[in-house]
Amino acid sequence: MKNLRLKAGKERSLLRRHPWVFDSAIERGAADTGELVRVEAADGRFLAWGAYAPRSRIRVRVWSFDEAERIDAAFFERRLQAAIGLRQRLAIDSDGVRLVHGESDGLPGLIVDRYADTLVAQFGASGVERHKELLADLLLGLTGCARLYERSDSGVRQLEGLPNVTGWLRGGGATEVTIHEHGWRLTLDVASGHKTGYYLDQRDSRRDCARLVRQFGCAQVLNAYCYTGGFTLAALAGGARHVVSVDSSAPALQRAQAHVALNGLQPQRCSWLDADVNATLRAFVAEGRRFDLIVLDPPKLAPSAAHLQRAARAYKDVNRLAFKLLPPGGLLLTYSCSGAVGVELFQKIVASAAQEADADAVILGRHGGAPDHPVGLAFPEGEYLKGLVVLRR
Repeated sequence: MKNLRLKAGKERSLLRRHPWVFDSAIERGAADTGELVRVEAADGRFLAWGAYAPRSRIRVRVWSFDEAERIDAAFFERRLQAAIGLRQRLAIDSDGVRLVHGESDGLPGLIVDRYADTLVAQFGASGVERHKELLADLLLGLTGCARLYERSDSGVRQLEGLPNVTGWLRGGGATEVTIHEHGWRLTLDVASGHKTGYYLDQRDSRRDCARLVRQFGCAQVLNAYCYTGGFTLAALAGGARHVVSVDSSAPALQRAQAHVALNGLQPQRCSWLDADVNATLRAFVAEGRRFDLIVLDPPKLAPSAAHLQRAARAYKDVNRLAFKLLPPGGLLLTYSCSGAVGVELFQKIVASAAQEADADAVILGRHGGAPDHPVGLAFPEGEYLKGLVVLRR
């Protein structure tokens, strides 16, 4: 164990229980990759136990703010038990569930999703990487699952100086899994699907989409960036007469079409476009097309604060086009999964898009990550997903 001393005044974020220490805050001290460090204020006061990452700007990720707590196998077992127990109490209507959500569950850098009998884990930081084997064994023991697939292939690993790793960490077999969500059947491939295989964070937004289609009688729906068709299924289940789904990935569209058949829905109620979303929306505007409900769920456009201005322009442009395709009374479900784009900024971007489209609109509701994606009160960075339900008047 090594001691790490902060510069004077740099302890404030830790006193607020924020779990990160940046390199610029450190006065002296160093350690090996993932090694436990004792973080002290400039006057020597204990602040936190954390894992050291010598190549990352986030130099320390905090394990505990309790000086008496030991960071050992029992510690990790307690944290995992608490995280998994929370999900059990949430009584989620799906067997696709996020079991561990990184910093918000006190396990910085660790993401664990359960898809039926299969666990998928991302070890995105030096601390959890150092304890990977222990964590894998604990996860299988606490969940009763027989296999665990590793998807440590996010860009965060590179910032930590860690190589990408994918493959079976425990067990093996086919990587395609079937899950249930709100009575729908969905398939995914844990080896090749986005994130850990599927977007579990949008589970409740998909359910709300079905409700809105039903309540507002939305006959014509556009699902942009449709991926494997989660919102398409929701709109069809809600009673939409026709859904146009657009994505630039042919394999994703093929799986989306298979989902329609798997759930016994009529394929004639669907159109599929393997195309660029912006170009498609512009073409629809030129054709005078109209949709009663539009879903905009683009990929992360701002992976960091450095990309913020460019992303803001992209978000505004696609939302402006969507407003042009909505008649009065039409609904827009618009999302951003970019952590660098805050809730307030996202609303301003959508408002500016409506103004440029000469659309009078009101917010009917807000969407965020499903409850198995909790956000720590002291960790606002965890609130990466935000969405607005907007009515054009």
